[in-house]
Formats: sequence, structure tokens, C-alpha cells
Amino acid sequence: MNNLKLAALAVAFSSFAAGAMAAETPAAAGATTAGTPAAAGTMEKCYGVSLAGKNDCKAGAGTTCAGTAKVDYQPNAWKNVPAGTCTSIKTPKGTGSLAPM
Repeated sequence: MNNLKLAALAVAFSSFAAGAMAAETPAAAGATTAGTPAAAGTMEKCYGVSLAGKNDCKAGAGTTCAGTAKVDYQPNAWKNVPAGTCTSIKTPKGTGSLAPM
């Protein structure tokens, strides 16, 4: 039992250390490299990628706004994502879209 607890603790600490190291890299601080968003903090609407109840807004007729998507990957519900990443997000129903599907 002690070995299991020690292993779990080791995994937790290594995950924490990896996260701390990643936070110190230039890319995590907002620097750009090929294939990453151009400006730190710039977001865009990405349709068809949110899970049910987790959309940011616009989930079609009869809904109010945020958190109203009825199904996963609803084509007319959007989620804010870092600019430049939407069309590379893969879902079971295809990739994200910059316009309602």
C-alpha cells in the first residue's frame, strides 16, 4: 500500500514540476513561434467544438447564450479559443469552424 501512495505522490510532484517548467518557457509567456497564435490573449469564436452546456454563446434558436448547447460539438454553438487554432481542433464530428456549420 505504501508503494502505491509513493508512486501516486511521485506522479503528482513530477506533473507539478513539468507544469512549472512549462510556465517558464518563452512560448508560455506569450512569445510566438511557427504554428502558435500571433498575439497572446487574442481569442476567436470557434464553432462546433464545445461540449454540451459548455459553449460560450450562440447555440441557436430557443437558447439564451452561454452554457446552452444541447449536444456535444453542436455546429451552431461556439467556444472562445486562442486565435489561429480553431480549424486545427479535431472533434469526432470533424474540425472546428470559424463560421456556424
